[in-house]
Amino acid sequence: MSRSVLVGNIRIGGGAPIAVQTMTKTDTRDAKKTIEQIWRVYGFGCEIVRCAIPDMEAAKALAEIIKGSPIPVVADIHFDYRLALASLEAGCHKLRLNPGNIKDKEKIRLVAREAKARSVPIRVGVNAGSIKHTDNVSNEVVQIALEEVKILEDEDFRDIVVSVKTSDIKTTIEANRLLRKACDYPIHIGLTESGPLIQGLVRSSAALLPLLEEGTGDTIRVSLTEDPEVEVEAAWSMLETVGVRSFGPTVISCPTCGRTRQNLRGKLSEIRMALKGVKGKKIAVMGCEVNGPGEAKDADMGIAFGATKCVVFRGGNMIGTFDTDEAVRILIEMAKEDN
Repeated sequence: MSRSVLVGNIRIGGGAPIAVQTMTKTDTRDAKKTIEQIWRVYGFGCEIVRCAIPDMEAAKALAEIIKGSPIPVVADIHFDYRLALASLEAGCHKLRLNPGNIKDKEKIRLVAREAKARSVPIRVGVNAGSIKHTDNVSNEVVQIALEEVKILEDEDFRDIVVSVKTSDIKTTIEANRLLRKACDYPIHIGLTESGPLIQGLVRSSAALLPLLEEGTGDTIRVSLTEDPEVEVEAAWSMLETVGVRSFGPTVISCPTCGRTRQNLRGKLSEIRMALKGVKGKKIAVMGCEVNGPGEAKDADMGIAFGATKCVVFRGGNMIGTFDTDEAVRILIEMAKEDN
């Protein structure tokens, strides 16, 4: 079991639930828009959010962002250690430092001392894109991470989270396995630069699901060239897939075909949004009578859409046939009542 680190009010490691993260994609200097985006991702189940701090103006805006955020805020620091100090002054709940572009040991030690004085953890976040590659990238990123961990430990700093991210699936898996053997600090997992939606989801799943299955990873971000809400949904879906956490019900749905007579995707989205936070249920949303309830008999409950009417079923047994809006309402109410 990994050590435990407290980020704001969220515990990472030490047997705590795997924490879901994302990163804001607004200009951090625009505090209003950044706070609005944080509240949106919070609604999707984000538990920790990271903000880029490219300059002092962004660091100054961080204080207002933290004040308006419902979840802990991490300051993402590159190149300039002074941005880390300013972010600590602003009240950030965690720092992310990149050993690939902040290399001066004395400056790292200074940040560690200030972070320790404020009880703020530091993530040593190695990104393969920020280092000179050798023939063994997985070993290289781990060694660089451990070297910075040692600098922090020399300052008697132990509130450490570590990540070793690459854009290659096999390298990412291997690096995280090596890291898990080398230290007992909490590990943040993710595949960097995974790509646009479909490619990014497939590649991230290939890299992260094996790690989650074997128990590697204390916090997760699914990096996508998409809105951060999508990243949060993807992370929760991965955790649900391996059976370690759930934010809402498991919703299964048919792929649709020529028999589908209603806007299944629209209704599916409506049902999923209404049932966020309803846990432990398997709900089937089917486009025609062929797929439901027969092919969805393992679901706790579900709905099968006809041309104008819908069948609502529970435990494989039909409850009745209703107009579409009424059927959707009944399904949602059943799921909430059972919860």
